[in-house]
Amino acid sequence: MLWETSGRFVDLSYKWIEGVNIMEKFTLEEVKTDEQIEALAALAKEIWTEHFTPMLEKGQVEYMLEKFQSPGPIREQLQEGYQYYFLKLDGELAGYTGFHAEEESLFLSKIYVRKAMRGKKIAKQAIEYMISLCRERHLHKIWLTVNRNNSIAIAAYEKMGFTKAYMKKADIGNGFYMDDYIMEKKLYA
Repeated sequence: MLWETSGRFVDLSYKWIEGVNIMEKFTLEEVKTDEQIEALAALAKEIWTEHFTPMLEKGQVEYMLEKFQSPGPIREQLQEGYQYYFLKLDGELAGYTGFHAEEESLFLSKIYVRKAMRGKKIAKQAIEYMISLCRERHLHKIWLTVNRNNSIAIAAYEKMGFTKAYMKKADIGNGFYMDDYIMEKKLYA
């Protein structure tokens, strides 16, 4: 598969078989403008509220959104070297991802897909793009944090070759903790 990285858009056409052949166009759109940042924060609120509220207290979800995924913190992360992308399938907004390189690895900070778009291998395609970036940048692994109760995401990551490295409980303030697995996917040249 060829990866094209020209300008703000990355075009990755991907074909898979699930009973019938389906050809859908997957794209990543880099988040850079204030308008995009505002749209990203709104998308994060939609996805996190739906996905995490059954897993975490509503107050913790709201706190985490404000602390990590509101426009101000997103702008700060971009200034610190994070890259955010909208994930799109056939032009429709499907989710988003955020990551940054550190030393010899890529930290996959966020990858979230809207409920209606799950099961279409969108996260897998985004991770395949990240693997190609790692190879270009000579990075040796991708790592991420995932809530220990998020069994669906853990199973998906394992299917994509990630393994649990260790557990980590982090105090994020306001009496809340993130109780996560650190998962990693080692890459070889």
